Amino acid sequence: MSQTLKKNRSASRYVQVKTFITDRINKGEWNVGYRLPSENELVEQLGISRMTVHRALRELTADGIVTRAQGVGTFVAKPAKRVELLEIRDIVDDIVASGNNYRAQVLALEMIRANSDLAIAFDLRPGARLFRSLIVHYEDDTPLQLEERFVLPSFAPDYLEQDFTTTIPHRYLFGIAGPEEIEHVVFAVSPSPSMSKDLQIGQHDACLQLVRRTWVDNHVVMKGIFTYPGNRYSFGGHYKP
Repeated sequence: MSQTLKKNRSASRYVQVKTFITDRINKGEWNVGYRLPSENELVEQLGISRMTVHRALRELTADGIVTRAQGVGTFVAKPAKRVELLEIRDIVDDIVASGNNYRAQVLALEMIRANSDLAIAFDLRPGARLFRSLIVHYEDDTPLQLEERFVLPSFAPDYLEQDFTTTIPHRYLFGIAGPEEIEHVVFAVSPSPSMSKDLQIGQHDACLQLVRRTWVDNHVVMKGIFTYPGNRYSFGGHYKP
């Protein structure tokens, strides 16, 4: 297998590892749910460093090609249709720019233990500590966004001490360190009963949901889930191809 990586000397080693994995997925050798060789096994089979393998798997995870659970393994993910989003606007800036009043209601600010999904998102072990906030953002008296964030405690140890009615998590976290990588995925979802209550919408009303992850120093430090009533908000961008 080491010869596979030597065929394209112009590509970086981690890119060659990604190609090695995606080729097997695309050819149907590794199907959805297939457990990939461990990092140590890939290091031995491909004759490369563990750091190179780790970077390749991290980027494939961010691309949604594989999912990872520390202590469990890396698996081929179910493919999802997705496009690059050109622009994500700050909800507060949007509200203020429209000439309306902004306020926030903090529903939760707490420490939690990571479930399997969060463990995969942060590349942690299940049960690891994370900080969680749940906030409703209002335009005048109308809920415009339900924001749920999960934050790595080592990145923002004072997160739970903040008053997020006077500042917003985005600005607080950006003040610690600007992200080096950002991942955005947008879904159309039906609201859960609690979402319907928090956003003051019907249970059959469509919503847009943005999932965001940010990296600092090669670690995922934040995962945010932002839910918008579909008839009150939209995403967009303007560009020249």
